[in-house]
Amino acid sequence: MSSSRSRSSRSHQRSSSDVSSSRSTSTYGQVIERPFRLPSVSDRSEGLQGPSTMSQTPSRSHSNFESESGSRSRSSSASRPAGLGNTFDPIRDQVAHTIVVRATYKAETIDGTKVGVILTLPHDAGEQFLKVVASRLKRAMTNPKVECYLFILALPTQGLSPLLICSSDEQLSERAGLLVNSKFLNRIARHELRHGRWGALVRDLCTTTYDEAALWDAVRKAARKPIDPLIPPPGSRSISQVLERARARLQRITPEQALHELQDIAPLWPVVLVDIRPEAQRKAFGSIAGALIIERNVLEWRFDPRCAARLPIADRYDLRVIIFCQESYTSSLAAASLHDLGMLNATDMIGGYAAWKEAGLPDEVEVSSTAPPTEGRVSVPVEE
Repeated sequence: MSSSRSRSSRSHQRSSSDVSSSRSTSTYGQVIERPFRLPSVSDRSEGLQGPSTMSQTPSRSHSNFESESGSRSRSSSASRPAGLGNTFDPIRDQVAHTIVVRATYKAETIDGTKVGVILTLPHDAGEQFLKVVASRLKRAMTNPKVECYLFILALPTQGLSPLLICSSDEQLSERAGLLVNSKFLNRIARHELRHGRWGALVRDLCTTTYDEAALWDAVRKAARKPIDPLIPPPGSRSISQVLERARARLQRITPEQALHELQDIAPLWPVVLVDIRPEAQRKAFGSIAGALIIERNVLEWRFDPRCAARLPIADRYDLRVIIFCQESYTSSLAAASLHDLGMLNATDMIGGYAAWKEAGLPDEVEVSSTAPPTEGRVSVPVEE
């Protein structure tokens, strides 16, 4: 009995001494006393993986295992984007998932299309991270209730910022891209449409509050369904209707009547003849000497008595203004515009300059009241 206890004691001592003398070899259920540390960026670039160095097999040395582990890590990381280590992939995916959840919660629905703007913080992966978010968004949108979606993803950074437009329809992406390109004039360094996604690099993105509002405006307007051009929206009018209503407000006169009014000295109000044609038409077809040359783009500013840029003669609302263009279409709209200013005596000449020439009226007329001539190329002044 005593001999068996002594043999058991000697066996226990022998096994204990074996364990204490071989601390670097792992046995089943034994904790290896080796310091643990999180893998750093340099470790990832060298191919070291933290969890893999925690255990070894008895047949391999520590140095051989690390070299084999490093070679496996380098071969597998060659197919991954730079900066996306295997250790942090779950964290990156979780961040992308959180961003998508928040964005879909704040999304709007425009004509059946779910739209939104995602502005995320800078990430070391840059454009690759936006693609991860786009992939997460695509999976989140695979819902029978969501048939169409359109999102703008951007990563504002200093200098050039990556921007990605992803959608369920390539035409939606292209339409939104054209709107973004128009809103950020001279700030799009490069852009392209590929695989249904519109990507670009934008200078100084989100340096002002305008940028985010402009992105939202782009997705909202791009998501609107196309309308039938033959079905006008409510309240709209064709140009024929606009012209008809304008002429209904006027007492239009013929060229002969216009010449008579210009030479009549009986009325108490002054009368002026105004040529609103562009310079090219005046050179091509001729002009009437004595008429005021005031091109259409400055007409209202010259005949508004309340405007500082008015003509000296436009100091009263009973002024008789007879307007003509080449064929009396633009002149009717112009005379109606003067009515809106309060110049209710304004009218236009039926048939325009073409009717004047056809009637054989003189190219020079003496008018009862004129104002100093004005240059046709004068620009609209900015009032302070």
